[in-house]
Amino acid sequence: MSTISLSRKNITARIILILVSIISAVALPQIFHALGVISGTGAALGTALLPMHIPVFLAGLTAGPVAGAVTGVLSPVVSYLIAGMPAPGMVPYMVAELMAYGLICGFLSKAKLNTFAKVLIAQAGGRLVRMGAMAAGLYIFADDFVKPGAIFSFITAGLIGTVIQWAVIPYLAQKTDGLKKYYE
Repeated sequence: MSTISLSRKNITARIILILVSIISAVALPQIFHALGVISGTGAALGTALLPMHIPVFLAGLTAGPVAGAVTGVLSPVVSYLIAGMPAPGMVPYMVAELMAYGLICGFLSKAKLNTFAKVLIAQAGGRLVRMGAMAAGLYIFADDFVKPGAIFSFITAGLIGTVIQWAVIPYLAQKTDGLKKYYE
């Protein structure tokens, strides 16, 4: 299929996937936040398990770079507007990171790599983009929200979520592989 001509059905399917992915990316952190409140861990559970990332990876892997990037940009913004999370100072950095995840997964979606490798590449790229955005925020824009140690600490804080993504995303991508026919 030519990348220039998209059918109405194809566009509608991509819009639906983006909306469902954004809803999932907003709802999952709320569930983890509620579990954190119940367990007494607060927001630490979401920070450790990274539930917002999973729908963004899947949007890119399923429907391509535009769907992945749009989902990555809009998910933290919509979440902040609805739930006040993430913290306002983190929104731009999460937007950059999640957009990179969705974009990279989308570009890799048709690559002859297994899904695990695609996830690893996207994780590395997204984290590098976030570190670069945070460094720019700190050193160029003098963002008071970002502290020098925070540029790297988000990686260790989300290590458990990163490992969970290695198992969950390839499994879910395999289960949703049949959806690709609507986007090609």
